[in-house]
Amino acid sequence: MHTPTALLLELGIILAALSVLGALARRFALSPVPLYLVAGLALGEGGLAPVPAAREFVDTGASIGVILLLLILGLDFTVREFTASLRRHRPSAAVDLVLNAAPGAVAGWLLGLDAVGTMALAGATYVSSSGIVARLLGDLRRLGNRETPAVLSVLVVEDFAMAGFLPLLAVTAAGGTWWQALLAVLVAAAAVAGAITGSYRWGHHVGRVMSHPDPEQLLLRILGITLIVAALAELIHVSAAVGAFLIGLSLTGEAADRARGVLAPLRDLFAAVFFLALGMSVDPGDLLPMLPAATALAVVGATTKVAAGWYAAAREGAGRRGRLRAGTALIARGEFSVVIIGLAGTADQRLGALVTSYVMLLAVCGPVLTRFTPTRPAVARPAQGPPASHGPASAVRQ
Repeated sequence: MHTPTALLLELGIILAALSVLGALARRFALSPVPLYLVAGLALGEGGLAPVPAAREFVDTGASIGVILLLLILGLDFTVREFTASLRRHRPSAAVDLVLNAAPGAVAGWLLGLDAVGTMALAGATYVSSSGIVARLLGDLRRLGNRETPAVLSVLVVEDFAMAGFLPLLAVTAAGGTWWQALLAVLVAAAAVAGAITGSYRWGHHVGRVMSHPDPEQLLLRILGITLIVAALAELIHVSAAVGAFLIGLSLTGEAADRARGVLAPLRDLFAAVFFLALGMSVDPGDLLPMLPAATALAVVGATTKVAAGWYAAAREGAGRRGRLRAGTALIARGEFSVVIIGLAGTADQRLGALVTSYVMLLAVCGPVLTRFTPTRPAVARPAQGPPASHGPASAVRQ
């Protein structure tokens, strides 16, 4: 089998460049996500050094990257912990929806967009990037923080909301009738309810099937089943990332620890490719025309996300620092916002340029703001006592 030389060369240069950027970010105790995004901007179409031969691999790797990010994130929680957190954060999800969809709807009205364009812009300003936030929580070692269940609950509710919103937007943009749109939403809602119920009741069986003492077998089983579930989730218009997250929830204890060990290197590789691909999807020429409007919308969007995260973390019992960390963690927008504009298919070019600029601003600035939010002071641990429990339930109020 012959492998194109251009593909090998471009991939080699990309990975070497990502290594340098990652090392630079770690040197200054930063997340490498913003640097990966900017690198993607330079390597995409219209950038300084396009990489056409590697583009297909990068796009495929990006899809795997977000799946692995959410899979490993799910390994840090249990189904019971997370479903309890989801029930507790229904008001948080409502606040998040109102605060963050409203700026997009108002901006669409001010710009004179049609109903489809306004609805698409509202969705783009509403939903955070699960992939970016998941990576940030791991990079900044905040998975055990008191506010983290609140952040994850808001993220997963947003992804579930997209399961209903995307079919609705697609039918509306295609000129479908109201009953066709309603039917699409009902089918998606039923699929989401079935996925949650199945994970809650039978998830432990999945864990038993995937567990194996041999690391190679463990890796192949977990990755294979996760990709199958992710594909099925996409088939019923539920985010593949949500399907991967549910698989992660089904593994607990020693099985979860061993799974993290074998999956971590793959996660790091494909997560870097995911952020690179997100940057490559943006044409730098699209950023300039709508940059003033996008900056104003980004400032409003960052503020409303901080408010929504603050409220959600307060319901989790987090202190002021934890509430601020939760809010800034949710700022980044990403993959879903880009998908929404693609589905809208609007003839108004301003919408695509506005959302592209908006997503890039918050995808870069969000992680930086998150990094520099206050962290908790060191807490001395007692010399004796029972070991801490697994997952967020063991976190100390901050």
